[in-house]
Amino acid sequence: MVDISYNVIYWLILQPEEATMIDMNEPVSLTFALRYMNSFTKATPLSNTVSISLSNELPVVVEYKIAEMGYVRFYLAPKIEEEEEEKPQV
Repeated sequence: MVDISYNVIYWLILQPEEATMIDMNEPVSLTFALRYMNSFTKATPLSNTVSISLSNELPVVVEYKIAEMGYVRFYLAPKIEEEEEEKPQV
């Protein structure tokens, strides 16, 4: 499980000589299953850039742009923690 408390849009340039660009519109705090996020990284060789879009109202979007071909997008809903109902004491 990974706890994401970053930004709405986070751009990561996967080339070391390039800069990382962060565009924050609103703070978010979400929790995702790390095994799924790790699976998304298998598309990394397809693109030089990855875009991670976060919002409290929508699933995370991980997008790899592939030159002249389009893109690969992955969507993942955050984990939902259910509040425990208070049980009456006996």
